[in-house]
Amino acid sequence: MKTFGGPALFLDRSDINTDEIIPAKYLTEITKEDLKPYILEDLKLPGFDPKGPRTKSARVVVSRANFGCGSSREHAPWVFEVNGITAVIAESFARIFRQNMFNCGMAAIELPKADLDQLFSHAGDADAAISIDIEAQSLTMSGGGKQKTFSFSLSPFDKALVLAGGWVDYADKNY
Repeated sequence: MKTFGGPALFLDRSDINTDEIIPAKYLTEITKEDLKPYILEDLKLPGFDPKGPRTKSARVVVSRANFGCGSSREHAPWVFEVNGITAVIAESFARIFRQNMFNCGMAAIELPKADLDQLFSHAGDADAAISIDIEAQSLTMSGGGKQKTFSFSLSPFDKALVLAGGWVDYADKNY
């Protein structure tokens, strides 16, 4: 079973689009694994390095509103998946990106802005990590010697997709 959580990568901006997640020039790659080195290559944020240690160790992305907007492509969740990132937490998601995450067996977790602000207060903590319990629909932020738990909700079907490992595994078990 897939685990959710681990070191957090904080991307403090709204409207991060799929071209910033995986540039379109790499969409002709043959395998998901071929996408791996290009994660967030075109994302421009002060102090952010897409090849840096925080990106490489990340297992959870924390961002702001409308994450995954732009072109509809499964490549955006795929590049997270091959880099070991199994969850994105944001105030909101572009509809197609959100569904592609669930279809790939990955968590797209929406939290209110006030809760996200609390998560972002740990962005400077070298040990910032988030553990996620999909069954209980809760996540725990740890960092800087502090810990706090937040609740989130997923529809029963989206939760089933994530727990099954994605649409294909869900269909194999249910049809």
